[in-house]
Parts: sequence; C-alpha cells; structure tokens
Amino acid sequence: MPMTLRLPEELDRELDQLAADRHMSKNALVVEAARQFVARSRREELIERGFQFALSHDREALERLADA
Repeated sequence: MPMTLRLPEELDRELDQLAADRHMSKNALVVEAARQFVARSRREELIERGFQFALSHDREALERLADA
C-alpha cells in the first residue's frame, strides 16, 4: 500500500547514510525498522499481560515473599 512519509531533514539524511552503509534502499530500512518496532511492542504487551496475570493470580504468594 503506498504511503507518503515526511521526515525531518536531519533524520532523512541519517537514513540515507545508513541505507548506503548497509547496501539497502531507504524503503527497506524503514520497513525493517517498522517490523522491529511492531515486534517489540507486541513482546512488551505480552510481558505486561503476563505480569498482570501473575499479580492477579499469585497475589498471596507475592505478598508472602515480600514479608519474608
């Protein structure tokens, strides 16, 4: 799906240089960055859900550990 992305000039220059250094297009670089951001966000969400599950299901054990 086509998309126009407006970047600050300095960031655009940095992406140009990074893409050249890695021998890839700027588009491929931005796509990879977006994929990594989505993956990290999903992992963070799963960790948070697991933490909340542990808090709600193991509250008594956690409180005993805190008192030990």
